[in-house]
Amino acid sequence: MLRDSRSRLISAFFTPVSLLCTASLLTTELRCVRGMQVTSTSPQTIQKAAGESVSLGCSYTPSPSDTGELAIEWTAVSPDSTQTDQMLMSYTSGTTHIHGTHAPAKGLSFAATDPSLGDASMSIALLSPAHSATYQCRVRKAPGVDTSKVSLVVLVKPSVPECWVEGGELVGEAVSLHCKSEKGSTPLKYWWRREAAGPSPAASTQNSVTGELRITNHSQSVAGFYLCEVNNAVGAEHCRINLKAKKPPNRAAVIVGTVVGSLLLVFILLVFIGILYWKLSNRHRFEEEFSNDIGC
Repeated sequence: MLRDSRSRLISAFFTPVSLLCTASLLTTELRCVRGMQVTSTSPQTIQKAAGESVSLGCSYTPSPSDTGELAIEWTAVSPDSTQTDQMLMSYTSGTTHIHGTHAPAKGLSFAATDPSLGDASMSIALLSPAHSATYQCRVRKAPGVDTSKVSLVVLVKPSVPECWVEGGELVGEAVSLHCKSEKGSTPLKYWWRREAAGPSPAASTQNSVTGELRITNHSQSVAGFYLCEVNNAVGAEHCRINLKAKKPPNRAAVIVGTVVGSLLLVFILLVFIGILYWKLSNRHRFEEEFSNDIGC
């Protein structure tokens, strides 16, 4: 009975210890050995602008029992689980290999001069939207092997937008300022503001999606330079425009001018008709006189 109790006690003690060893926890008393450990030194998701460069962090620590040949592999993880991942770059026997000439494989290199010293980070120069993917770093040194993943999202900065005015810029009427960037990864956000000190027009509304600033009651007080800024997660650009306030024409003067113009047109027509009638009359009289002379 005593021996059975001791056996159960020893078993109860060493079972969690073995689990701790399996979980790669190291204690000074038990001297558990852990296998290959790969750590990503980058955030899980990285956002970068097209044209920039990036380094995807991957550091590793082999255990004393890992005595095989070192092999490092970087792959683009396929979003379709039924498809194989795409090999991009590898390191074996002291040599770096770039696999393929497809877009994600362009501009790749190891960040460290010697990846065998524990730094397997990958650098990508001159990013393009084609580099957007989930990347996996796999380090193997038999019997140890471990992996880490990082997602890279490459966005296009907004292009310099175009600013323009719709409406006659007449005082008392509605006028709209528009702002549009032709290039840039969505979502793009637009924001109008006055350059001069002072609040934005009270009777105005703006749409951050379409880039429109609408002023329902235009006046001299809201005239001036306006700046539109467009931005997304990786950059911003702006344009500016001078909003003018034009006085509406004098309606009485317009009416008088219209009447005078109409009368002048009627007068010219009457003169033209009179001249035409006079010429036709003279011609008819001349023909009659000519025929009489011939008859004589």
